[in-house]
Amino acid sequence: MTIQWFPGHMAKARREVTEKLKLVDIIFELIDARIPYSSRNPMIDEIIQHKPRLVLLNKADMADREATKAWIRHFADNGIKALAINAQAGEGMKEITAASHEILKEKFDRLRAKGVKPRAIRAMIVGIPNAGKSTLINRLAKKNIAKTGNTPGVTKAQQWIKVGKELELLDTPGILWPKFEDQEVGKKLALTGAIKDTILNLHDLALFGLRFLERNYPGRLKERYQLDEVPEDPVELFDHIGLLRGALGSGGTVDYDKVAELVVREIRMEKFGKLTFEWPEETNEKSENGME
Repeated sequence: MTIQWFPGHMAKARREVTEKLKLVDIIFELIDARIPYSSRNPMIDEIIQHKPRLVLLNKADMADREATKAWIRHFADNGIKALAINAQAGEGMKEITAASHEILKEKFDRLRAKGVKPRAIRAMIVGIPNAGKSTLINRLAKKNIAKTGNTPGVTKAQQWIKVGKELELLDTPGILWPKFEDQEVGKKLALTGAIKDTILNLHDLALFGLRFLERNYPGRLKERYQLDEVPEDPVELFDHIGLLRGALGSGGTVDYDKVAELVVREIRMEKFGKLTFEWPEETNEKSENGME
């Protein structure tokens, strides 16, 4: 399964982000707490260069708590402030403004010393599709300003949004990158809903998810699907799940399409509990191997 997704509006969004960069004080980089490495667009570093940045690990309520703590330490070790948030429930919103003031303290102290009156912090929100940018904006603004949706690609244009007197936000469409050098990154993005299902091979995606659970959360996998051991043969594994869950077609045979949809849906709906699909030490290994 080779995954690529780079609609035309994403190329346009990249150009617009570059053009608007000089208008903002700070970048809010929104990533998925379940896949902090895979949901970071490698083009973002190139685009924003040395602009101050605050990393927001959204959907932290769906991620492994210990893994999220490890990621926040990892970013801190690399000189980047990071916060765990849940935009859907509004958790961590106050910390965003406080952290922005902390990061920009020196800049605003210099402006005050020059006699410049205090003004709102201007921030640009960037991130991949379906990371929760519009939900975050609506939470910060305390009203439904930005369009939201549970499918990627809802935001198609930029807009300025005032958040009280302290923040002004520039929303941007989600930007993926033209080619995934590491196909595992593409699979993790797909499994967490960042890529439209209509272009995916759900059989491969479901098997990828099952093998991940087998390696990292074997107890949860066995309990969920009543397995003593996890079969090595994918067909045997799909047959077991299909028969157990009644994912059957005509004649009582297992419908593998239904099984694949069921597995992917249950991973996304937290039926296996809170999951994190990658840890900082794994990404360090990838960097050393020239994958970052």
